[in-house]
Amino acid sequence: MHKGAIGIFDSGYGGLTILKDIEQKLPEYSFIYLGDNARAPYGSRSFETVYQYTWQAVQWFFSQGCHLVVIACNTASAKALRNIQQNNLPSLSNNLKRVLGVIRPTAEVIGNYTNTNNIGILGTTGTIQSKSYILEIEKFFPSIKVYQQACPMWVPLIENNEYNSKGADYFVKKYINQLTEQSADIDSILLACTHYPLLINKIREYAPADMAIVTQGEIVATSLSQYLNRHQQLDAICKKEGSTNFFTTDDPLMFNKQASIFYGKAVESNYVSLHLL
Repeated sequence: MHKGAIGIFDSGYGGLTILKDIEQKLPEYSFIYLGDNARAPYGSRSFETVYQYTWQAVQWFFSQGCHLVVIACNTASAKALRNIQQNNLPSLSNNLKRVLGVIRPTAEVIGNYTNTNNIGILGTTGTIQSKSYILEIEKFFPSIKVYQQACPMWVPLIENNEYNSKGADYFVKKYINQLTEQSADIDSILLACTHYPLLINKIREYAPADMAIVTQGEIVATSLSQYLNRHQQLDAICKKEGSTNFFTTDDPLMFNKQASIFYGKAVESNYVSLHLL
């Protein structure tokens, strides 16, 4: 069987923060990144719409030779992953196709970050409404209490390069206060959106000083490495040339400029259309 790159998918740019950590953990592997920027953000879209968009993207990755796709987007993981894993993948003739998300690996370790067994979740409206984190964390840490807060203004602020502006302070402080007011026992906050690490400095400024702020990049990278170690047959058909290619469903020049902020270095992307899939 031909070897294929590992696909990394996000509705826009946030997944680049995950990709960066995965590359550091698995530098010998090859990756393809796709941002569905033309249809972003996913956070306020319906479950059915997010599922359709995400499945189109997954099929595109498969057409590019990928055997393994990581949905590096909390909203898509919450609204589409289970349907794809349970309904779409079993119908494929090739049973070595796998699609993973970011919620389960985070839920598996989140208990290591709290001493009070009270954690807060900051995410998009879609992720919060899905209650995916509440359900997944309960499986691994049934004694943990989970408090959630949607942050609908954070992704627009980030994608419009306003995340360092004074205007962003109001919304960062607002959502953190709304979360911490739910319980005085919260000692850890999970940033359940891959965009949010760009706001980390402001989040630390307005969160209580002793609050642990948990990001997902290293968690997902470690989980993927362990997954590949457990699935040697799949690992054997992952291309290992140390290369990364970038694609977007919107303007590549715009993507390149924005992506470098999330990725930390220059990006050269190509345009792709998912509408015909």
